[in-house]
Amino acid sequence: MVAVTDSEALRRSSLKYLWMHNRDWTQMAEDGEPRIMVGGDGVRVTDSDGKTWIDVNGGYNSVNVGYGRTEIADAAYEQMVKLPYFPQGTTTAPTVMFAEKLAQITPGSLERTWPVSGGSEANETALKIARSYHKRRGETGRYKVISRRGSYHGMTGGVLWLGGAGRAVREDFEPAYPGMVYAPQPLPYRCELGGASASECAIRCAQAIEDLILFHGPKTVAAVVAEPVSAASAAAVPGDEYWPMLRDICDRYGVLLIADEVICGFGRTGKMFAVEHWDVTPDIMTVAKGVISSYLPLAATVVSREVADAFAGEDNIFRQALTFGGHPVSAAAALKNIEIIENEGLVQNSEDVGAYFLDQLTELKEDHAMIGDVCGIGLLLGMELVSDRATKSYFPDEMKLGDRLTEKFHQEGLILRCAGQTISIGPPLGITRDDVDQIVAGLDKAIGEVESEIGV
Repeated sequence: MVAVTDSEALRRSSLKYLWMHNRDWTQMAEDGEPRIMVGGDGVRVTDSDGKTWIDVNGGYNSVNVGYGRTEIADAAYEQMVKLPYFPQGTTTAPTVMFAEKLAQITPGSLERTWPVSGGSEANETALKIARSYHKRRGETGRYKVISRRGSYHGMTGGVLWLGGAGRAVREDFEPAYPGMVYAPQPLPYRCELGGASASECAIRCAQAIEDLILFHGPKTVAAVVAEPVSAASAAAVPGDEYWPMLRDICDRYGVLLIADEVICGFGRTGKMFAVEHWDVTPDIMTVAKGVISSYLPLAATVVSREVADAFAGEDNIFRQALTFGGHPVSAAAALKNIEIIENEGLVQNSEDVGAYFLDQLTELKEDHAMIGDVCGIGLLLGMELVSDRATKSYFPDEMKLGDRLTEKFHQEGLILRCAGQTISIGPPLGITRDDVDQIVAGLDKAIGEVESEIGV
């Protein structure tokens, strides 16, 4: 067994045995990677070589309360010592209290929780609930699900086919899951339907969803699923008309509205849940990441009273069992995590520091011609890079802009990746203005150096 203090031995062992997320071990070997992280505090982490970094995305936009919160570790330990799991057909106090807490803080009549292990499972469960709900109402033909190009909802077998992830992501796993229908993303900077403003784009994109429902036939459509703010589309914030229109459209045609709050939830956008920006209550909401700040695996599918009631009665049971769904240790940790978010005012800090961060990025745009757009809300922010602002043209792939910038960010002590030609930012919610200034200074230097190298 490799000693945890032997950095190079750990790296070699990783390259031999570990299959990491979306990474090629041969390339990592050439680059001296992966970095082995051994500690963290707030927005910063320390690697096995003793170097400290700012984690600009807080894991996967997910370490909402920041690193080093021993209170969460203590809550998990206490529950693990008391009762680490539960006998079949029973539950535990932390799991019940977790479900009750979600019912208290989620909007409207969202009140019944199906706990799972991660965001992909939460969205898979939402799709299954939506389809089986309609069957219980005698509408067996409702199986189609409308999602939006450019969105991301997970990587398991069903939800992989939601949204507009590129073919390269999905071609290994064809054939496609049946019933997937795609709508435009309400992305003001690049409105697919030609909207000249955020409002016009929002209205046109919402109307496009109604048009799809009518084209396919309302009796064939089970649900519309959407992120309130799409992190996969550089934190594009839709115009204010969009979500109220979606709610109205779904109501008129008997279609369930699923809000994917996996990234947006638990303070990320400056509200506890992003749909609260538009006073909309979905029929189903999925949560993960910030619900436990990634301290342990946990997610949930939260369902409205009206939808859940269709599953009451022995003959109507929603038939799904997941071994780690409702795990008491994760539930105890999540309760402590939510307590920290509430008691320390992290939602308000997300709104306040997020606004400051957005202002700083907007100023950065004025200094760098390759930044075409800056957008976001709270601490879910993004930038899109262009070779020409007038035409909004992308840089050629052979330029490997993303790899260049990612390496420059690392040189500035920032753990931040440029994916394609977009940069997504989602740090822990306790970030300070001083932290923001340090991040923006690093971005400024890194982007400036790349611009000089490529002649922008």
